[in-house]
Amino acid sequence: MSWIRRLLVGGTAATGVLVAAAVPASAHGTLFGPVSRVAACYAEGPENPQSQVCKDLVAATGTQPLYDWNEVNIANADGQSQQIIPDGHLCSANRDKYRALDWARTDWAATAVSAGAYTFKFRVTAAHQGVMTLYITKGGYDPTQPLKWSDLDLADPVAQYATGRDGSSGYYTFNGTLPSRSGRQLIYMVWQRTDSPEAFYACSDVVYGSGAAAGTVLRGSVPTERQLAAGAARSTVDHHGHGSDALPLDTAVPAGLNRRSAPVSPAMWALTGFSAVAATGSGVLLYRRRTALAGADS
Repeated sequence: MSWIRRLLVGGTAATGVLVAAAVPASAHGTLFGPVSRVAACYAEGPENPQSQVCKDLVAATGTQPLYDWNEVNIANADGQSQQIIPDGHLCSANRDKYRALDWARTDWAATAVSAGAYTFKFRVTAAHQGVMTLYITKGGYDPTQPLKWSDLDLADPVAQYATGRDGSSGYYTFNGTLPSRSGRQLIYMVWQRTDSPEAFYACSDVVYGSGAAAGTVLRGSVPTERQLAAGAARSTVDHHGHGSDALPLDTAVPAGLNRRSAPVSPAMWALTGFSAVAATGSGVLLYRRRTALAGADS
């Protein structure tokens, strides 16, 4: 290989390293509408939860699962969630760290709902290309028993949403339809990335009805932005190694879903451009130095 070709290859490699370093951190998140179990307990305060179920969660698994509220995931799910998550472990994604989320209890905070159109909100700390699928439990669901895949109406999701890289608002907001149900039910979310094998999961308790029936249920609150910012330093979530956010815009999305995609941020383009300029500049300097040395030797 000639020295000029080595220079070009070396410059390209250097640019690639700098561009890779500029890729934004991978994202995580959970449902805020209806609020998930982990988010509702975080909203109560990890150090001083108010409800008995959240107190028991902290006693059993510590506060870290709450500070890591946006990390209920499986890094290599690869679309095989039903095959790799056993019955009774759906809410925790079969991770021991989050095992308390699987408790079959009727005192989890719940969101009051009714049949019909519903606007879902997912709090996202960055953005991923993927598909969110939300299921609801069947009419005969028993909340005192561990959640099984067969408890979910898998044939008729209440919402399905193609996520994109535009998460600048901090939320994915999308519409779905809730079927007729009664009493306490559960909404289960699977967010499978299409730019990585990683998937995220959430369990949100809901209750149908009003008056006396709904009045006996603790209404869940979502964490405030101030709470999230205050607890961020306590998080142990590693946002790296979960795949790239830089998915080509022509990547296929399942038929029937709306795709959303956002351009790479200006900062990303700036750093990428700087990398290319730096590599080119280095090549020019090396070329001039090589020419000068050749002239001195002649």
